Amino acid sequence: MADTLADIALYLQRLGHDRPPPPTLDTLRALQLRHTATFPFETLSTLLRAPVPIDLPAIQHKLLHAGRGGYCYELNRVFLALLRQLHFDARGLTARVVMGGPEDEPTARTHLLVLATVEGQRYIVDVGFGGMVPTAPLRLDTEDVQATPHEPYRITRRDGVYTLCSRVAGEWRALYVFDLQPQADIDHIVGNWYVSTHPDSPFVGQLRAALTGPGWRRTLNDGSVALHRPGHASERRSLPNAEAVITVLQEAFGIRVPDVPGLHAAIEARLRAAPHSTS
Repeated sequence: MADTLADIALYLQRLGHDRPPPPTLDTLRALQLRHTATFPFETLSTLLRAPVPIDLPAIQHKLLHAGRGGYCYELNRVFLALLRQLHFDARGLTARVVMGGPEDEPTARTHLLVLATVEGQRYIVDVGFGGMVPTAPLRLDTEDVQATPHEPYRITRRDGVYTLCSRVAGEWRALYVFDLQPQADIDHIVGNWYVSTHPDSPFVGQLRAALTGPGWRRTLNDGSVALHRPGHASERRSLPNAEAVITVLQEAFGIRVPDVPGLHAAIEARLRAAPHSTS
């Protein structure tokens, strides 16, 4: 897959830059924070069991022209291409998601993230991890607690395997584990194929959305929408029907919901299947 962004000027404008910024840590911080607040995590395509192409022209069209968001193989894929085009030293890594389960569970490599080396330091960069996406680069070679504009994070290492954790409601929660094994484009293609098509994938036939803002995170899980603010109880409400879900996706997440056959029925099916789901 080619790494050249045809729409880099428009992409940078959406991220608050009229011209290419220098490849500095300040730039990386600003781009990551703005990205997570501009391009929502969303799974409308997998809800509809539609193909999820991850070539750069398809991702750029979806994000920059169709008013959509995406998941890790789209958001981190295009962000990695942007960093490379801005002359950052960056490459993709894959992770095993363990959030909600034991850290040693042998899950598949289904999450794409970015390793960037800036000013002599290695950082983990991620703009595609849904409701718990880090909103700042995280230094790889330290186990210290690291502040972000949202929750604190830390990265632990054992036998060459790293675990990314976040502190939520006073407790440390493991999100995913990863190593530094080099990844080729085919690894991303296979991972994306699994996530978007396999019946055991947590995204196939499911509806998820997430977006960040100053001091808040907003998530949607099927028919439940929630606002999370550090130090406050989450504010949740259930949505009664597909029309309400679509309105929230449009107004609260900034998603241009496509007018495609089967969408209302797919959302209604999720509401019936998980009427008490939470984000």
